[in-house]
Amino acid sequence: MKETRPIAALQEELIDEFSLFEDWMDKYEHLIELGKGLPLIQPELKTDDKLIKGCQSKVWLHSEMDGDTVVFTADSDAIITKGIIAVLIRVFSHQTPESIVNADTSFIDEIGLKEHLSPTRANGLVSMIKQMKLYAVAYQAQLK
Repeated sequence: MKETRPIAALQEELIDEFSLFEDWMDKYEHLIELGKGLPLIQPELKTDDKLIKGCQSKVWLHSEMDGDTVVFTADSDAIITKGIIAVLIRVFSHQTPESIVNADTSFIDEIGLKEHLSPTRANGLVSMIKQMKLYAVAYQAQLK
């Protein structure tokens, strides 16, 4: 089982990482690089029930419990979107359902992501977070 670092520490790390880039094109490049390192979903799990509703591009998100933490894998057919889900997975994967449900997501605003995404991508980002939290709520209910 992977060692769990607090969500707030992971968010702070991402804020610091993105603050190294002054130009938004550089931040997009970094986002694309993060997407390339995304732990990919198994091809057989790329099913319609794993698609995130509300995303302009296709984003498949799979979750499973590993001990007492949730592990997410994903894929997308768009490189920027893949980077966005990679950022979210870096923060929320290997966390307990409770910490995912209670996590503050203001780090996205601090990175400046929302304001630099098209409205449809920004909506997709919100949908991704919502879906990850829904999975966590479901696991939380199973644990009780």
